[in-house]
Amino acid sequence: MGAILITTINLFVQVYTLLIIVSAVLSFFMSPYDPIRVTIDRFVNPLLNPIRRYVPPMGGLDFSPLVLLLGIQFIGQLLVAIISTIF
Repeated sequence: MGAILITTINLFVQVYTLLIIVSAVLSFFMSPYDPIRVTIDRFVNPLLNPIRRYVPPMGGLDFSPLVLLLGIQFIGQLLVAIISTIF
């Protein structure tokens, strides 16, 4: 049971990390109204928007995706450690 939960958490963290990176890269090249970008942003923006309230853009660069990546990695590792000790 614990191995399945750990695998699921790791998979979720990897997929969400990929979505965040793709969203950040596409923001440089695609229109915000492109269907691909709109779809990806539907998954990423709900977690990015609260971070953007506290981390303003510096020099025209938005660091909120970096903060979200670090947060997701930290929470994922924390959950895996907790599950490892329980099971």
